[in-house]
Amino acid sequence: MVKIRLKRLGYKKNPVFRIVVLNSTTKREAAPIQHLGFYNPKTKEMQLDKNSALEWIKKGAQPTQTVKFLIDNCTDEGKLNYVKKETEKLSKKAQAKLKAEQEAAAAASESASV
Repeated sequence: MVKIRLKRLGYKKNPVFRIVVLNSTTKREAAPIQHLGFYNPKTKEMQLDKNSALEWIKKGAQPTQTVKFLIDNCTDEGKLNYVKKETEKLSKKAQAKLKAEQEAAAAASESASV
């Protein structure tokens, strides 16, 4: 079975991945059948030949879960559509304070309307 998967490159604690087509029985570092692109998870930079990837899928190649996510979330040019989450993480103390302020505001608006 042919798979589309990631091949790890880069040095310690700084991975860079190539998106390659390999036979499923070969090792991760084996010579690929075809090189489709690369992905850097730290900078969220990606370049992918989406048309070739979709052709391989039509031929029966199975993408791994991560590669399927990357193919689904890339543009036609092969760039990643990454949207950084804008939510801010708060400590438990700050969450409790925010909740108390919201409850006080709700109670104040409720009493003003009555």
